[in-house]
Amino acid sequence: MTEFSFSTEFFIYVLDLFGTVAFAITGAFKAIEKKFDVVGILVLATITGVAGGTVRDIILGRIPNSIADPTYVVATIASGIVIFFLYSRLKKHWNLFLKFDAIGLGVFTIIGATFAYNVFGMNFLAILLAGLLTAAGGGILRDIFVNQVPIVFVKEFYLSASFIGIVIFSIILYFTEEIYFATIVGIILTTSLRLVAIRYNWNLPKVKSTDS
Repeated sequence: MTEFSFSTEFFIYVLDLFGTVAFAITGAFKAIEKKFDVVGILVLATITGVAGGTVRDIILGRIPNSIADPTYVVATIASGIVIFFLYSRLKKHWNLFLKFDAIGLGVFTIIGATFAYNVFGMNFLAILLAGLLTAAGGGILRDIFVNQVPIVFVKEFYLSASFIGIVIFSIILYFTEEIYFATIVGIILTTSLRLVAIRYNWNLPKVKSTDS
């Protein structure tokens, strides 16, 4: 049991770091697009990368990983530096930003849900809340810092993809208790839904303007 618990925690830890890096890259892209200097790039990369996990940990009554483990901040800073030097080669590939955002969304959605499951068990509302806030926190702050309406509120199938991923994750856990399988399926499903939404421009209904 101890070995299984350790391996599970390490598995979640690695995925959490991966999601942190993915979102940090989107923060660096946004900062460079908005003409931030190198310090601004690193700050926005760090905020974007750790905000979701920090929100998650505070909600779950934990010391945020970004404070307790310097690896998270090191990873975001390293990501910002890499994008700073490679941006001239990557700027023609803006779809990379959207792909990393989709990956970050998928990973953070299910990692947040997994943390809640480990604390509260099969409490769907806790799993849903932790998953959605973890997924949205970094992106919301990223867009606010560059003076844009957060993509989560206006763009295609964003939190809807997270919601579906969390539902499937919870169903798998309820019937199988296979945390690895549920996590991988949830991440792949959420990320895939977001990428498909981008590809086919899926949008949720909005109020039609009555202006003439």
